[in-house]
Amino acid sequence: MNKSNKGRPQPGGSSQGQETPPVDQFPPLDNSSELSTLQLLDLISHKVAMQGPVPPDFLQLRRRIEEMEELQDQARNAVEKLSEAVDKLRAPALRLGTLLQKLPQGRALVCANGTDYVCNLDPAIPEATLDTGSRVLLNEAFAVTDSFGFDKNGPVVKVVELLSDGRIRVGNESGISDLVVIRSTLLSKDKLKAGLEIRLDPNQRVAVEVIGTAKRLDRTLTRVEPILWKDIGGQMEAVQGIRDSIEMPFLHAKLFKRFNHPVPKGFLLYGPPGCGKTLLGKATAHNLRLQIREKTGEDHPEFFLSVKGPEVLNMWLGESERQVRDLFTQCREKAAEGHLAFLFIDEAESILGTRHAGRVGSNILSTLVPMFCTEMDGLEVLQNVVIIIASNRADLIDPAILRPGRIDRKIRVRRPDKEAAREIYRIYLKDELPLAEPRDALVDCVVDAHYEKTDENRFLDVTYRSGRHDYLYRGDLSSGAIIAAIVERAKEYAIKRSIEIGDESPLSRQDLLKALMKEYRENDLFPPSDITEDWLKLTDFDPGNVVRLSPYRPAERIHSSGTI
Repeated sequence: MNKSNKGRPQPGGSSQGQETPPVDQFPPLDNSSELSTLQLLDLISHKVAMQGPVPPDFLQLRRRIEEMEELQDQARNAVEKLSEAVDKLRAPALRLGTLLQKLPQGRALVCANGTDYVCNLDPAIPEATLDTGSRVLLNEAFAVTDSFGFDKNGPVVKVVELLSDGRIRVGNESGISDLVVIRSTLLSKDKLKAGLEIRLDPNQRVAVEVIGTAKRLDRTLTRVEPILWKDIGGQMEAVQGIRDSIEMPFLHAKLFKRFNHPVPKGFLLYGPPGCGKTLLGKATAHNLRLQIREKTGEDHPEFFLSVKGPEVLNMWLGESERQVRDLFTQCREKAAEGHLAFLFIDEAESILGTRHAGRVGSNILSTLVPMFCTEMDGLEVLQNVVIIIASNRADLIDPAILRPGRIDRKIRVRRPDKEAAREIYRIYLKDELPLAEPRDALVDCVVDAHYEKTDENRFLDVTYRSGRHDYLYRGDLSSGAIIAAIVERAKEYAIKRSIEIGDESPLSRQDLLKALMKEYRENDLFPPSDITEDWLKLTDFDPGNVVRLSPYRPAERIHSSGTI
């Protein structure tokens, strides 16, 4: 314990930093209530000292009293601190609100707990630190006393519409009604658009920041390959159908309007796989751009959004429908910016298949098909957007999709016949390649071998419902993809031979014939099983007329006919 006499009166000395007055100036004892105990003791000691020396016991009493007063001072300080802490704990909690607007005369509009208040501003707060949408502290009198910046939490919603006065209509996919909010200072100059995800303040009154684009998958082909119509072999009928359906309405819009003829919204490309449906879709975008540039002088960039049907399917409720909406939203946005917008959906039967009635379980097609129909001809008009759907089994697509007014044109993509195959081979066997013979000679050789109806070329065994039996040959199952694979495989043989001999060896007819046999023998492009349903996807047969369709096996035919 500190026993210092600092600030305490000493006998014949000072009291509380002041010199002790003469004895005759001390107040009389009847006013002793104004003195402390230690001062009173010093007064008595002075009077006793006038009569003789101060006894040692008297000094010991003085030290004891001095210690008691120090303890009293410490206890008083502790009580004051404790009382201050108790007062803080018993004080009501201060409120946090969202600043909506600064008002004149040092006031502000604040939302706290869903209620709006017109609050006074503490003059000590710089108004420059008060941003719209920031959190502010309100005292018991609901005056703004501090600012904490922007909150890091809040609900995430999607921009539905941008209002003319800068406000934003937002919504979400959980069935809650849309809200109209104002922009925070952070978003006051940002260029927003429908479909963006933004975060609101906890009171859901102010849009605070942009979060993202709601899991928007990048399926866009940023650069559409420059494929001319002449580069697509064996599909002149399909090409002409596309040009009549797509190019004419764009190039002769005035005539279509004069005759009050509706512009087709989309078309269906159906046929076996590998016959050029995707290639035709890409070529449509590029050639339409060329035609418009030649006719009007305006260059409209292409926006080709390609998606395979199974990519849209999702196990989470509502996610597949959201992706369908997002696809159409992207196309509308690009069309509004002046792009030639194309939405290409491959394997469309997987998401646009025929709906079936049923009370047990849930069928995702029962919601995807109506969503697709709504986007095509709903309240938001689909303008300057071309919808292309491709399928190997058009008979499995829901009739509501294929009705006139939605998919207006159905264009069949057939397998190439002998003349069409000759044209495709000529496209892939270019003159600049090192060829052992003239190109036409090589093309004639491989085409004759490909389409020759011999036992070696028999490929499929077909049994019709009528009982008739028939065979399909390699040429009957030919496609542009198979022809391209044959040529590429032949190039590999020529390259390997060139490496072995140490010199360039040109591509020969033996390379092409070997590649033809190898391609069909490996059977990579065809189903590995004997399931008729799988093989029907590769043919042009009506499924109702075929009983059995399986790969041709000579041993089975000999055994079934009883021939040795």
